[in-house]
Amino acid sequence: MLQPLVAIIVVNWNRRDDTLECLDSLTKIHYSNCRIIMVDNGSTDGSAEAVRQRFPDVKIFEAGENLRFAGGNNLGLKDVLAEGDDYCLLLNNDTTVHPDFLNHLVAAAQTDERIGLVGPKILYHHRPDVIWFAGGVLKPAWGYVRHYGLRQLDDGRFDERLTVSFLTGCCLLIRREVLEKIGLLDEGFYLYSEDADFCLRAVKAGYKLIYEPEARIYHKVSQSTGGAYHPAKWRRRYQSLFRLIAKHTSPLTWPLFALNLVWELISLPVNAFFQTKKLPPAKTE
Repeated sequence: MLQPLVAIIVVNWNRRDDTLECLDSLTKIHYSNCRIIMVDNGSTDGSAEAVRQRFPDVKIFEAGENLRFAGGNNLGLKDVLAEGDDYCLLLNNDTTVHPDFLNHLVAAAQTDERIGLVGPKILYHHRPDVIWFAGGVLKPAWGYVRHYGLRQLDDGRFDERLTVSFLTGCCLLIRREVLEKIGLLDEGFYLYSEDADFCLRAVKAGYKLIYEPEARIYHKVSQSTGGAYHPAKWRRRYQSLFRLIAKHTSPLTWPLFALNLVWELISLPVNAFFQTKKLPPAKTE
């Protein structure tokens, strides 16, 4: 039986070496019916030419400017809609993948036509025994978006396939029908929450979101942290959350978000600590 056709979209902005390593890992996957799209967001480090030389089969779109996450991926998604792929996969360029990851994602999606989005277990690239993402929870009224399993050892506790309310855009398999029904990523989000918005729109359209633990990829999260603490990052995060809340919730619930925001601001020193604390100790024999 012919495998569904999957278009893999990788967006790059001045991260040539990461992108080349990501694409190299994709050339080793066991899923045969796929194609790769690389969108270059106006890089100045020769990324597009390097990809063109090393991976001539990769389809390259050169945006000429930094369209950020949503805009860059949307260039690839428009090509998916034009070419008729069955699925598309958004994949961060600072990742590498297990050879079987796409087989497991597609197999999970194929179990139920109501499954619109599927995400893998995501492990730290430099600590593949530690989880960065094992599904997630999204509570828009509170502005609450969290990863299950964050910084936990991959010891089997997060090995159950789950229906979840949030999947990260770091690696996200999307059924083509979802794009046709709800549209592309919202480019009004400057940074962060584009994936949360897309998940909410998919659920509202009647689709299920599935976390598939058998699919594994490896993410180059900041050195031994889980995301370095930077004030600019938090400012962008809250700007995006404001937009997310305004778009998906009633004004009657906004006091809940305000309460959560006040609590998080009061807790910023604690948040800073957890953003910079080390991962669990490595296992020793």
